Amino acid sequence: MSDKKRVYLDYAATTPVRSEVLEVMLDIYNNNFGNPSSFYQEGQKAAKIIDQSRETVAGCIGARPNEVYFTSCGTESDNWAIKGAAIAQAQKGKHIITSSIEHHAVIHPCEALARQGYEITWLDVDQYGLVDPDDVRKAIRPDTILVSIMMANNEIGTVQPIAEIGKICRENKVLFHTDAVQAAGALKIDVKELNIDLLSLSGHKIYAPKGVGALYVRGGVKIANLLDGGAQERTKRGGTENVAGIAAFAKAFELAVSEIDDNARRLSSMRDRLIGQVMAEIPHARLNGHKTSRLPNNVNISFEFIEGESILLMLDLLGYSCSSGSACTSGSLDPSHVLLAIGLPHEIAHGSLRVTFGKDSQEEDVDRLTADLKNIVQRLRDMSPLYSDFLKAQKQA
Repeated sequence: MSDKKRVYLDYAATTPVRSEVLEVMLDIYNNNFGNPSSFYQEGQKAAKIIDQSRETVAGCIGARPNEVYFTSCGTESDNWAIKGAAIAQAQKGKHIITSSIEHHAVIHPCEALARQGYEITWLDVDQYGLVDPDDVRKAIRPDTILVSIMMANNEIGTVQPIAEIGKICRENKVLFHTDAVQAAGALKIDVKELNIDLLSLSGHKIYAPKGVGALYVRGGVKIANLLDGGAQERTKRGGTENVAGIAAFAKAFELAVSEIDDNARRLSSMRDRLIGQVMAEIPHARLNGHKTSRLPNNVNISFEFIEGESILLMLDLLGYSCSSGSACTSGSLDPSHVLLAIGLPHEIAHGSLRVTFGKDSQEEDVDRLTADLKNIVQRLRDMSPLYSDFLKAQKQA
């Protein structure tokens, strides 16, 4: 194993908790342990922390505080938005539109609804992973009740034309949901300007702890409850609130929004540096996702003739933490559904590497990674029968 310092390059999977955020949590754990539903002072103090956090999160997305509901994670928020809207709108129709590159937290709820009699239209994307707004327009029918298109893809980083899609939905009186889990803190979000009705967020992608998220529900939009229980979250989501997690999420989001321009410049510089170096120095490499309309910290590259898992194992031994795609499907041996959707054949999709930068990433990490990656790719290709066959074919041509 390498004795060099480890370099964490999987910020799309999760992020460490910021020290400022941890301080907020510790203060609450030590001094504000009350149940927010209690009427005595400890409870009311905890309730006030939640109210203040709701105001902060609402301000980060241009919403009103009463439009923000706290959840346990982005997956819960996606499930609540999709299933809640489907149930509440069932009398109007049972047709839902989404894309072929959504996170599984959207795909699986849609598949579950399909088993209950709902009809799902899966929109194709282009070679860069972009949804064509005109395809959304064409897919809308009188019985369409919901469109769900993610703001930015967690694997290839492509940013969708959300405002245009939202406008089409608004014109057709169809609810529009977007999974903004990867976009939050990286892209400026104004739910009104983007014509969004429902928006999902998650804390652990923005340097808050795991186990907390939020769902924006535009005022007047009706969705059914996902969790029934007590009167928490204005009777819409039962369960004693995670006060420390909620306050930490609000603090982290506030910090991320305040730093968004500086971080975008710094991270996109490293992103473009890595892309430029790899594409120039490693042959038979392919950049996945849109070159410019992409998250500032995301690099996803496929290397022909080799397996992505082998690259990850060798990088890990050299001190790098990277991924081949979504952390939620890391146990699967199947190629990424996102890479297949943008047109990659199975053998190339299997050879993908995702690098995502964050607050502790440094320029020198990029240069070191490029050098090590060159050696790893060449070593794996030297052992690859596919590469050997390719070289033989080249000689015979």
